[in-house]
Amino acid sequence: MSEPAEILLAQPRGFCAGVDRAIAIVERALALHGAPIYVRHEIVHNKFVVEDLRAKGAVFVEELDEVPAGATVIFSAHGVSLAVRGEAEARGLNVFDATCPLVTKVHVEVSRMREQGREVVMIGHEGHPEAEGTMGQSGDGMYLVETEEDVARLQVRKPDQLSYVTQTTLSMDDCARIIAALKARFPRIQGPKRDDICYATQNRQDAVKFMAPRCDVVIVVGSPNSSNSNRLREVAMNLGREAYLVDNAEELRPEWVRGKRSIGVTAGASAPEVLVREVIQRLQALGATRVRELEGIEEHVTFPLPKAITNPGA
Repeated sequence: MSEPAEILLAQPRGFCAGVDRAIAIVERALALHGAPIYVRHEIVHNKFVVEDLRAKGAVFVEELDEVPAGATVIFSAHGVSLAVRGEAEARGLNVFDATCPLVTKVHVEVSRMREQGREVVMIGHEGHPEAEGTMGQSGDGMYLVETEEDVARLQVRKPDQLSYVTQTTLSMDDCARIIAALKARFPRIQGPKRDDICYATQNRQDAVKFMAPRCDVVIVVGSPNSSNSNRLREVAMNLGREAYLVDNAEELRPEWVRGKRSIGVTAGASAPEVLVREVIQRLQALGATRVRELEGIEEHVTFPLPKAITNPGA
């Protein structure tokens, strides 16, 4: 850096209540039952968190057939399909469900819509575990769209009995455009009573919208497979700012910040604050002198742990 730069910290950033809850469930399960505890898919999309839990005895698997009979398995924060739940029950696995309550809300919406005979369009990312879990809440009558072009190509059986839900970690702006396209194509389509995009995703995107105009470059701390972290980078880029996603401080390249007067830092909902602090230290080693936390919403949301894990003998 040619001149001392200021680091601006987005508020809020980092862990959300659903991620806190999911990690706590794995740690409680390990304390109750000892290692190994099996986890279907990454508990949250963050490499540091997954490696930390793996070191404590968690075994991450892609499918349930990798879990020994009678073992304990945890469903990740992203949720699972009805078929996965059925398979776990049929195999007699001891299940702890770490699905984020806000994802569970979307699953309940899908079930209610299908019970009413309505077909459901899900706005989400193909291949993402949350999208797969939500699509799997019904055996049929579900459609996945990711873009406005997908909406234009969409063929449904019941255009007058159509509803939509969304993945909880989408870009609010992108989602609004896709919903507008759905309403234009299917005027009678109905959405959920409350938006599905979660409070944490919305708050973190709003914080970047506030921060980015004050920065020359934005660094987002998060893993490459984290949907909400990628959306934060896109929000900054859409505001005309250079923006980079890093898993950790080692990935931060000096040329990104060289000559910059103001460097914004935020973190996805699955990225722990320790990684943010390491990025700050790296920026300070590169010459940044001041750190300023911006104003923003203070979150006080908490989600209770499942009774099966807080009161196992009950």
